[in-house]
Amino acid sequence: MFGFLKGRGCPWRAGRPGRVAEVGWAITEAKAAMIWDDPEPFRRDLPKAASAKSVQGCPAAVDFDARHIVVRCPVDLNLRIRLEEGKAPVLENADGARSTVRTRHINQMVSVVSPSEWRHPKRPILQIVTPYIFLADEVVYLNQVPPYLDHQPEPPPGVLISGRFPVHIWPRPLMWAFEWHDTSRNLVLRRGQPWFYVRFETPDPARATRLVEAEITPPVQRYIDEISGVTNYVNRTYALFERARRRRPERLLVPRADRPAARRAA
Repeated sequence: MFGFLKGRGCPWRAGRPGRVAEVGWAITEAKAAMIWDDPEPFRRDLPKAASAKSVQGCPAAVDFDARHIVVRCPVDLNLRIRLEEGKAPVLENADGARSTVRTRHINQMVSVVSPSEWRHPKRPILQIVTPYIFLADEVVYLNQVPPYLDHQPEPPPGVLISGRFPVHIWPRPLMWAFEWHDTSRNLVLRRGQPWFYVRFETPDPARATRLVEAEITPPVQRYIDEISGVTNYVNRTYALFERARRRRPERLLVPRADRPAARRAA
């Protein structure tokens, strides 16, 4: 699967990999950046185990949970959508004047994908561009998945659209994309609730990952800018990976010196 990275021109692959793979993260949006929480390892708030054989001590369950990073929702939203034959979908702020987010800022933050790009003609897709960037200096794939480890008393009226891509050559801002199945129900999001998870893959599935807050240096920012928006021009972005690998700066992950030490994610 990772054969395309072999050969010359891969300075970040030099040397033997350590026991832990470091993955950097950064928030790239300066405006209102304080609303975005740091990604954090998934943890369960559980009482002390009553038995040595309890699930809390199951190595397989513990290892699975530990490989998830939680990204929390930045805002409170209560949205409804109107669909009329032959007309563009209309997204509405159901809280009106009671909303903690001004309607014009909701319209700037949340967009409805063109119906021609939906997977199903009666299931609208919403998108929110997040400022989260993940990057690495060795082979690491990111998986963005729904928050399925957290109990949700009222499940959402649709599903998160998951995705997978290599953050060692394709660092781009994460997108929260939601496919709205039951449009008779409002989409309600609460600030601080688990919004989605990310998981990381390396060529060695036994390796752990460590999350490090990164500094976006000017060369890295230029590289991110070259990647951003390419989906507006081509369909198969994976075909651009080899070109991205050749243009990649020698180092993507530069830890921020003014932040606490790295945190183990798995």
